[in-house]
Order: sequence, then C-alpha cells, then structure tokens
Amino acid sequence: MKKNIKKQKGFTLIEIMIVVVIIGILASIIMPKIMDKPGQARLQKAKHDIQTINSSLNLYKLDKFNYPSTDEGLDALIGTYLDRKPTDPWGREYYYLSPGQKGVFDLYSYGADGRIGGNDENTDVNNWE
Repeated sequence: MKKNIKKQKGFTLIEIMIVVVIIGILASIIMPKIMDKPGQARLQKAKHDIQTINSSLNLYKLDKFNYPSTDEGLDALIGTYLDRKPTDPWGREYYYLSPGQKGVFDLYSYGADGRIGGNDENTDVNNWE
C-alpha cells in the first residue's frame, strides 16, 4: 500500500516574512554603526596617502639629489613616482612646502573642514607627527 505523501517545496509566506523581519531588525542595529565610519575611513586614507607621497618624495630625492621645491610641488612626482596629482579624501590638494617649517619638507591636509586644527574627521593629517 502506497501512501500519498506530498513533499513541501519552497517556503511559505509566513516563513519568508519572518526572515524579512529578522533581516530588518539586524539592519536597523548594524547600519548606524557602519554609517558612522566614513569619516574615520577618510582620515585613515589621508594618513595612508601622506605615507605614500612621503615615500615617493624620498625616491625623487634619491634620483634627483633633492626634494622638489614648493613651486614645483607634487606635480614633479607625476609620471615617474605617482600616476596622478594626489588629492585628499575631501577632494582638495595636499599642501606641500619644501623646505618645510617642521622638517625637510612639510606635507599635510587640513581634514574635512579645510581649516587648521579640529577633531575627529576635521583633524589635520601631516608627515611630522
């Protein structure tokens, strides 16, 4: 004797709705924590950029026996040492002085606000600290 047993295929509407609600709850908890991080990510990128440009300037000095002048600026690095003119994560050019006031050369960004000083995302990033 064979029993007519139907196997369930797929999910019921209730099961799908429960999963959607759970995903919504998790997203509402996690998203605010993730969305607060872009400022910190930009600041870290600026620090990394400063290190990369600093290394490129040192390579330039090894080849040319001095750093580019303030007038030549970071444009002197384009082509051989950098692919393009570097801009900070906020879309502004990095500041470069040679000779510098804090070291052999000064390389810096004023952060998100574009002004000296600041906290968090507005923190200045430089090569002497």
